[in-house]
Amino acid sequence: MTGLRSTLRRTRWRFGLATGGITTLMLGLGVAVAGSAQAAAGCRVDYAAPSQWPGGFTANVSVTNLGDPVNGWRLTWRFPSGQQVTQAWNATVTSSGADVTATNVGYNAAIATNGTVSFGFNGSWTGANTAPTTFALNGVTCTGRVDGTTPPPSSPPPSTPPPSTPPPTTPPPTTPPPTGDPMAAVAAMQPGWNLGNTFDSIGGDETAWGNPRVTRALISNIKDQGFNSIRIPVTWTERTGPAPTYTIDPTWLNRVKEVVDWALTEDLYVMINIHHDSWQWISNMPADRAGVLARYNAIWTQVTSTFRNHSPKLTFESVNEPQFTNSSGDAQNAELLHELNTSFHRIVRQSGGGNATRLLVLPTLHTSSDQARVDELVATIDQLDDPNIIATTHFYGYWPFSVNVAGGTRFDAVAQQDLVDSFDRVHDAFVARDIPVIIGEYGLLGFDRHTGTIQQGEKLKFFEFLGHHARSRQITTQLWDNGQHLDRTSFVWKDPELFAQIKSSWTTRSGTASTDQVFVGRTGGVTARTITLNLNGTTFQSLRHGSTDLVRGTDYTVSGNQLTLTASALTRLVGDRAYGVNAVLHARFSAGKPWRINVITYDTPVLRNATGTTSDFAVPTTFRGDVLATMEAKYADGSNAGPHNWTSYKEFDVTFAPNYEDGTIALKPEFFAEVRGDEPVTLTFHFWSGATVTYRVTKSGSSVTGTTA
Repeated sequence: MTGLRSTLRRTRWRFGLATGGITTLMLGLGVAVAGSAQAAAGCRVDYAAPSQWPGGFTANVSVTNLGDPVNGWRLTWRFPSGQQVTQAWNATVTSSGADVTATNVGYNAAIATNGTVSFGFNGSWTGANTAPTTFALNGVTCTGRVDGTTPPPSSPPPSTPPPSTPPPTTPPPTTPPPTGDPMAAVAAMQPGWNLGNTFDSIGGDETAWGNPRVTRALISNIKDQGFNSIRIPVTWTERTGPAPTYTIDPTWLNRVKEVVDWALTEDLYVMINIHHDSWQWISNMPADRAGVLARYNAIWTQVTSTFRNHSPKLTFESVNEPQFTNSSGDAQNAELLHELNTSFHRIVRQSGGGNATRLLVLPTLHTSSDQARVDELVATIDQLDDPNIIATTHFYGYWPFSVNVAGGTRFDAVAQQDLVDSFDRVHDAFVARDIPVIIGEYGLLGFDRHTGTIQQGEKLKFFEFLGHHARSRQITTQLWDNGQHLDRTSFVWKDPELFAQIKSSWTTRSGTASTDQVFVGRTGGVTARTITLNLNGTTFQSLRHGSTDLVRGTDYTVSGNQLTLTASALTRLVGDRAYGVNAVLHARFSAGKPWRINVITYDTPVLRNATGTTSDFAVPTTFRGDVLATMEAKYADGSNAGPHNWTSYKEFDVTFAPNYEDGTIALKPEFFAEVRGDEPVTLTFHFWSGATVTYRVTKSGSSVTGTTA
């Protein structure tokens, strides 16, 4: 998953994947830096769309500089089918119609001679998703030449010929299988925590992507917080030398070893892997099977040698979120992943020492829990016939809820069933056959921006249920944390209420409710309010305001799962009815965490006229105590406007974002990039009180006018 720069926690609609195409271009790009007009220029661009679904796709772009070094780059292209970029990583990407510009993000500004810079993005499409074929770098059109020379081959010839046939992939282990209990070992790993993308960072050192340097104190604190395992994702791409040895930078390998050793000293189970390499070069396996396998095998040979005598609490994961570019389809994808997994297994087992019996973690394609992907991994594990294998998938929730798009504002029955189905499939395929399962990453995709993209009560219900259902299915989970949860220097949780719910779910259920917000109008009479309790096997105990228990029968009543706050109690709690939260109540249950209920005074928000540009436009808003849930966008003819035009409901924080302190609702450039010019768009803002307010915006060139509807 990866945090903001993760390329692999796809915003993927649940329709099943279709494999997209790849365009590899030998492009003579103008890469001369200002003041060096005569510098040699040229490069190669690889554009791949490995994942595609109805209305959306994911693309990866790699630019290899074949000329003199570049410091600061700007890549431009035009989508032939009018596709649009909706979310990007490792580059700043802007669009104007079908024209796209990607620029460096600071840490990847420099491209050495024969160096490569990569970035990726999610996009939308209608009708067709034809790959672009013409690119320009720093304003110069690509020509396929390096100062007049012929283009080099798409990959350098190996210094030694590859073997005529791949090495055997399924020899028996060199020593008998272990006598331990893998199911018990994996159960002991619960709960787990991810170090995020710290050791995936490109450029500089492990701090290049914003997280501080890992310290012994951090690892010790993870243990103190109650975690029993830590997953340490590692990307090796920029840390290895050339073929044929692909020697790992010893400083990098020793740093990884240092952190692993700290974790083992803290009595944590540890998992290390090959991480973003999966999309950076392993994905090219359909086109360069021998080359990719040679590099992959070389990395694992060195890693297994380094750790061969380490504690059995250290586990190896073959590859993170595997994917393949421009394959012939599902059958080839399964074949290639099988080859990677079995080659990994052979290398580890034959390296001897503790590796002969070490627990090994094998992923499904894309770490997906779709039945077809699960069945493919079952076949691999059956063939290996090694009891010391762990299956792994990832889970980031039902996509509309996970990113807050298409009206997916609630953890409703559909989102819950998606979780149930995912966990049940891996339980039935693996756990029921005594093959342990680790959900190696879990969370919500919107958290890659910030945890506020999902409403607080709804995400609390998601994590409460996830912890419960994972326990019921004997699945170990490892929380994805790229810095959005635990502050890595103060060791304070950024959302203590959220972490308290997550931690509680490891051992017990908690009662929740249909909402954590009770809205009372600023004027008029105050009436009783009823919410539905989700008892989750607990019993209701009391309702508390601060340290004082409210009086049952007078302040509230409970009938079955219906909790009703009386009009007299609400009148007392809201006081003079100042806008915003007037009182915080806690429903207490026989087990788990209390459920917080905010009593809020509100009036319908007021919006005002505004002018601005497509890159800087905000709706002046007096929220008057209310809270924004989502936004719809439609043209006058009723068709949907803006990104994801298969739905009128736009993605929270990507296309619009409230700022309660400034009193604005920002409309993002990503929204206007996919709005037709000179056509009024009616926006409907939906608030959690149930209020709706309409507003009209019109784009004319780069200017935007907003008026109250």
